[in-house]
Amino acid sequence: MLRRERTAVGDGSSLYAVRMKTGVHRFGMRDPSDVSELAAAIRRGTIDPARIVAVLGKTEGNGLVNDFTRGYLIQSLKQLLGKHGDKPVYVFSGGTEGVLSPHYAVFSVEDSSEKGNGALAIGCSLTRDLRPEEIGTTAQVRLVADAVAKAMQDAKLSREEVSFVQVKAPGGNSNHTMALARVAGAFGAGVALGEIRDFEESDFFRKLEKQSPRASVSSGIEITMCEVMVLGNSAAWSGPLRIASRPMADAMDLDAVLGVLADLGLQRNAQDLARVRAVMVKGEPDAGGRVRGHRHTMLTDGDMNAQRHIRGALGGLVGGVFGDGRIFVSGGAEHQGPAGGGLVAAIAEVR
Repeated sequence: MLRRERTAVGDGSSLYAVRMKTGVHRFGMRDPSDVSELAAAIRRGTIDPARIVAVLGKTEGNGLVNDFTRGYLIQSLKQLLGKHGDKPVYVFSGGTEGVLSPHYAVFSVEDSSEKGNGALAIGCSLTRDLRPEEIGTTAQVRLVADAVAKAMQDAKLSREEVSFVQVKAPGGNSNHTMALARVAGAFGAGVALGEIRDFEESDFFRKLEKQSPRASVSSGIEITMCEVMVLGNSAAWSGPLRIASRPMADAMDLDAVLGVLADLGLQRNAQDLARVRAVMVKGEPDAGGRVRGHRHTMLTDGDMNAQRHIRGALGGLVGGVFGDGRIFVSGGAEHQGPAGGGLVAAIAEVR
């Protein structure tokens, strides 16, 4: 997906020297059909649509099986971008509870003449279409692991340099099938990153110590394959953007959020927070029904799905730190970070 310049080497073989720079722009929307802010940026020349490689965002549906707002936004973006370049990876999560604001972040890649400086790198990959019986199985794990490895190679990122892996998997006709798809995606990312070395399907939902603290996996009925987006900081890439991520121990782990800010060299003031280009969070309600020793009711509320509870809670916590509701908060963090927790990541322009 990325452009490469072929250069000769002494033994007559060849290699691909990559000098790239990532751009990240965040846009709001008045409804899932609204891509007017991106269209305006394209008209101004701020973004070259042919250079867009991925779009990551939040839509205002319920985030469950029957959330069609994700597919609605994909359709709107395809109508805008369809005539330009390669097909981007579209990853959307439904549910903008509480202070969360519907938005999407557009990732583009440009050629760069600058020397690499450890800047933000991105790699994207797609699996083949999954058969229904493969969703949530070892077959999906292997497909995702291969796709993550390919995206890492595309971005010239080592395992150690990867900060965040976003996987969007096909869902089924039940919330349980969607959860299985998330678990298989998490195991796939963990295998590719060397965090999970052996597993069986019987480990799913049971051996929670087998997890990837850098994986964020969503699922939905709007796609039929697994889409993968890998982000990290690479010496081969240039530009002012960097990414930082940390695992979250639980839904109130403020220290992890503040730690990401510190890792990026940012203070909690208007000038520094204006440098933030994207924030991604993954979390889940603690399965034991307690947070820091006190009972929660997210899993027993018959009126509202637990994922909607956790998205609202995390949106308030993280939004309060960053002063912005345009946060990619996804629930259902099975095997993604510590059990009952998750992860937080942010991209910012550093000094």
